[in-house]
Amino acid sequence: MPVPHSTSDLTQLAEQIRQLGLALGFQQLGISDAATGPHEAHLKRWLDAGYQGEMQWMASHGTKRTHPAELVPGTQRVISVRMDYLPADSAMAKRLGQPDTAYISRYALGRDYHKLMRRRLQQLAEQIQALIGPFGYRAFVDSAPVMERGLATQAGLGWIGKNTMLLNRQAGSYFFLGELFTDLPLPPDNPYEDEHCGRCTACLDKCPTNAFVGPQVLDARRCISYLTIELKGAIPEDLRPMMGNRVFGCDDCQLVCPWNRFAKPTREADFSPRHDLDQASLVSLFRWDEQTFLQNTEGSPIRRIGHERWLRNLAVGLGNASSSIPVIEALKDRLSHPSELVREHVIWALERHGITAET
Repeated sequence: MPVPHSTSDLTQLAEQIRQLGLALGFQQLGISDAATGPHEAHLKRWLDAGYQGEMQWMASHGTKRTHPAELVPGTQRVISVRMDYLPADSAMAKRLGQPDTAYISRYALGRDYHKLMRRRLQQLAEQIQALIGPFGYRAFVDSAPVMERGLATQAGLGWIGKNTMLLNRQAGSYFFLGELFTDLPLPPDNPYEDEHCGRCTACLDKCPTNAFVGPQVLDARRCISYLTIELKGAIPEDLRPMMGNRVFGCDDCQLVCPWNRFAKPTREADFSPRHDLDQASLVSLFRWDEQTFLQNTEGSPIRRIGHERWLRNLAVGLGNASSSIPVIEALKDRLSHPSELVREHVIWALERHGITAET
């Protein structure tokens, strides 16, 4: 079957693609034209304010991020998909109330989503090719300058909430996004133009580090996800006490969002917690040597920060934990660590417990 050209044939193909996406495990699929609408101007204002911090890659690709056809020439449409990642029994808020337990953002507890979703998108493209023959496409899952949330709103998958997350009335915000850029002139879905946050400011009020400048404006330099994942150097001392036991990412602005009452449990076994990361103590994780870290984070998004920054983050968590003998001993055992970054955070943590330390 050749690539269809008539409106009716393209409409039929779009519906077939939607059904193929659902069969591959995506919870929703939408189609947009190759434009990001008002999100381009919002991004420029955000970058001009310097809120990206050390994430210089946010501004290093010119207008490719907001103009898909510049990133992949010939792109006419973007197929956006979403996939739920919340486990059936997450108990996330409970962990935040346990200062000696490590809190790891829910999306990072299981297998890295990048490869899983990219593989599914590739399968989707191959199945489309089986229907119509060769066509131009390229799959992305947080792997290139793609304005995924803006494109997802244009494809009707949700709206940008005050916490900058994509929100969906039937699914909340606990889902991953992926895109298939294509040269097929498919009929686009209606953009999601209505916002349903109303006067609610729960996410803005809950942020532990007051990282929100205002609705839909996040100063990444104060965001715990940025501090624990993107920041390569020392975490600012004034922000460390506010981080509590959050050692990789932060979910607070999602945990309090009323729309997440409708979040659906994931169907993907690969997103289930591994190595008890959903309930591990700070001390036990802090005692991982580099080999153990690499072994236990194989196939995990946590591995990208490396063992040094893993220890840095955990040292901050231990500085905010109870002043117990295991906590103090674990910190003292790292005073001779070869990394100056780790030692500095360990010294800070011990001082939080009233102990003056010397390396």
